[in-house]
Amino acid sequence: MPQSFTQLHYHLVFSTHQRGPSITQEIQTRLWEYLGGMIRGEGGIAIRVGGVPDHIHMLVTIHQRIAIADLVRNIKAGSSGWVHDTFPNAMDFRWQSGYGAFTVSHSAVDSVRDYIARQEHHHTAMTFQEELRLLLRKHDLAFDERFLWA
Repeated sequence: MPQSFTQLHYHLVFSTHQRGPSITQEIQTRLWEYLGGMIRGEGGIAIRVGGVPDHIHMLVTIHQRIAIADLVRNIKAGSSGWVHDTFPNAMDFRWQSGYGAFTVSHSAVDSVRDYIARQEHHHTAMTFQEELRLLLRKHDLAFDERFLWA
């Protein structure tokens, strides 16, 4: 077959440094837009970007030539620098090291998009730590609690 066909959807999750409420209302909307632009700049599609003050969720489709680790490293570094340049009062803003990247089947794209859209409501009853543990278990990923929040 002379062509390659892929459709790679990922649900990306990462938090602010020490899960502090660094994504203020002032920053939030513009940061979501900026992250979407960064994904497009990497050759991908940002289907949905959202979150709450202490973490972010992104549903993205990426090209097969993009390594997920490189993508996340680039968007975290680039967006952190952008926040510092754009919001002088947010010089302490930074992302926590690490991330979650979960594959999403085409049939589940709509439900993940809706899940991200409901983050503010969702987090009235659940912390980020509880949510991440749930996602890790849902995707059958082993983790050691001692190192999860370092």
